Amino acid sequence: MSVRENEPRLTSLAHGGGCGCKIAPNVLREILGAAPVNSAYEALMVDAATSDDAAVYKISDEVALIATTDFFMPIVDDPFEFGRIAATNALSDVYAMGGRPIFSLAIVGMPIGKMSTETIRKILDGGRAVSEAAGAPVAGGHSIDSAEPIYGLVAMGLAHPDRILRNANTKPGDVLILGKPLGVGIFSAALKREILSPSGYDAMIQSTTLLNRPGADLAQIDGVHAITDVTGFGLLGHLTEMCKGSSVAAEIDQNAVPIFDEAKTLLADGVKTGASGRNWESIKDWVDAPAELRDMLTDPQTSGGLLVSCHPDSAAEVIETFKQHGHTQACVIGEVREGSPFIQVR
Repeated sequence: MSVRENEPRLTSLAHGGGCGCKIAPNVLREILGAAPVNSAYEALMVDAATSDDAAVYKISDEVALIATTDFFMPIVDDPFEFGRIAATNALSDVYAMGGRPIFSLAIVGMPIGKMSTETIRKILDGGRAVSEAAGAPVAGGHSIDSAEPIYGLVAMGLAHPDRILRNANTKPGDVLILGKPLGVGIFSAALKREILSPSGYDAMIQSTTLLNRPGADLAQIDGVHAITDVTGFGLLGHLTEMCKGSSVAAEIDQNAVPIFDEAKTLLADGVKTGASGRNWESIKDWVDAPAELRDMLTDPQTSGGLLVSCHPDSAAEVIETFKQHGHTQACVIGEVREGSPFIQVR
């Protein structure tokens, strides 16, 4: 039989879900701290030195290859939607570098015996649907029998070498623009507790399956200096990486940050992920933020929005580009300043 009755909820088979499963930034720094630099490889334009979103290899004066991988455990119980979310999230790193995806490979780890083959097939179908919509068909992959369900992609993309958008090119005087609202991690925690409303669930699915296509178009705007996508380390975690990589400071307007209304209510009721606390502990030496905002601003965003640093004169064009791709809540949330790496939330 390919389908079994009383099959367990997907989220019950994993200890965490989505990008909330990521290793905490401070632990990751300790693990990778002694990793050698790749300066001997001239064609390797971007590696892990600044915690960027993908690696970039220069093939010619006109073409650079972007390579990335991302995978995680279920954030929702619907297998097709889990596949869609995981694929959207993985492809986001190509867009965050200013590239266009060209093909992908599936990463599959499933607890055979606990999940039906039909459920697993639906996960792969969801990932395939998103990948094909992005023009990056799944060309193969690798699978293992694992203790917890895992799905994601290796994603490949192309861009002009002169249009690669690193996370470490933020400039003083830039404005910061966020493409999607925050609160997905809180939604996922509420879903696991079965207290997320139908409208909250719909908002979560809509956001996490909305491709970050604007990234490829934003790379063509001269005033855009840097991009990253806000995922497992939360808004403050990923902005800290940008500030440290660029040796700049930033100021965030707490009233300008887009946040899902229901996520605010859930957080006020004590609903949050364990990852938000880990994220805050990892960055607290570089951030000054009101205590009541920390869990939201470090909430892990599975398939979150792009965070753009651009010249103020380009802000209107950047926001219009976001809106053309369906990112209707994109807005300016702060600015970049000269100074040692530090974030002030006011």
